[in-house]
Amino acid sequence: MRDNSARRVRWFPTAAIAVLLAVLAGGGALNLDHYPQPGLVADGVPHRSGQPHRDLRAQALADLDALTLPSGATLAGWDGPWRYVWPRDASFVAAARCAVGQYAEAARVLDFLDRIKPAEGRWEARYLESGRPVADGREPQLDGSGWVPWATWFCRSGDRHWEMVRESADQITRELGTNGLPGPSPDYWERPESEVTLGTVAPLLTGLRAAIRIAMELGHTAEADRWQAALTTLSAATERHFAPDFPRTPPYAESFLEPGLPPARLGGGADAIVTVLGPPFAPERELVSQAITNARATLTQPNGGQDPGEEWRADGVSWTPQTAMFALSAAARGDRATAAEILSWLDHYRTPSGSLPEKVNRDHQPAGEAPLGWTAALVVLAGQALDKPLPIP
Repeated sequence: MRDNSARRVRWFPTAAIAVLLAVLAGGGALNLDHYPQPGLVADGVPHRSGQPHRDLRAQALADLDALTLPSGATLAGWDGPWRYVWPRDASFVAAARCAVGQYAEAARVLDFLDRIKPAEGRWEARYLESGRPVADGREPQLDGSGWVPWATWFCRSGDRHWEMVRESADQITRELGTNGLPGPSPDYWERPESEVTLGTVAPLLTGLRAAIRIAMELGHTAEADRWQAALTTLSAATERHFAPDFPRTPPYAESFLEPGLPPARLGGGADAIVTVLGPPFAPERELVSQAITNARATLTQPNGGQDPGEEWRADGVSWTPQTAMFALSAAARGDRATAAEILSWLDHYRTPSGSLPEKVNRDHQPAGEAPLGWTAALVVLAGQALDKPLPIP
């Protein structure tokens, strides 16, 4: 996922806002012209017969089977720029496997991550199926240091993968600055960032909580204490800089027309990653639940799904991973009606082979790569959360 356009709302007096809205209204069609209507890149995995009428969850698991190589390398998709292993996506696949009791399959995924783990520093953005980093100029991504410990804890594999957890949690601790937050890092938007984003902070909070649980269970008290101090620092900084709306970035600005006024909080716009601040990644809080509800309303596209964020491209295209994140969040918080509604939407837009695509375009057609591993894993987790509560670190 990568996009450099923005839809950030700025603070202006009423007259300036009216002018800005007029410009935006006139430029809407131009924006849609700037982003061509995406189509379906591929449908299904070659040499595997699809079952279009298979149950949504069953098909998602079958697609994860097809995308997971014997080595444990879990491909994001079968084709071209998707045929790589992202630590984030692989972590969700491992968790989805464990959620349905496929512990051996999950262990293979985690074992692969363990073999490619960095000796120190950030996880690479993505890896070849051989385990080598992809040399395409993308920066390493700090969010992997959060996702991997969470998946390891979810799968009760802390003993087997302790060193991977220890290095990831220590990297989070090393990256916290004087303001309590880490520095800028690319996140799931897959673009360079000039300031820290919620897309990095949210998984790091989850990863630290998971790592603390693992350390306590294994008797590593020194590590548990160190990571608890880091968690306390990061949690306080997150509240200070992101609450109560928990936008993508927490900028401030002063009015250039009326100097002397207090800085106006702009917020970086709603981001679907706000779902990671609540169940099943964190204990439920009313403040966060309201932010999740607001974000979903803000990010809903005319076709009924959600896009990644307000600063994402305004092209009317829904992204299935982010839509499925809202389904998982609703299911884990006990909002069965919303979860069922979103899962039904995803089910409706499966490809002819029955797989879940990356996107749904403006013409209500599946688009992008199919199957997409991250979406499939999220659908499995959301379905399981409707059956029984998922563990929360």
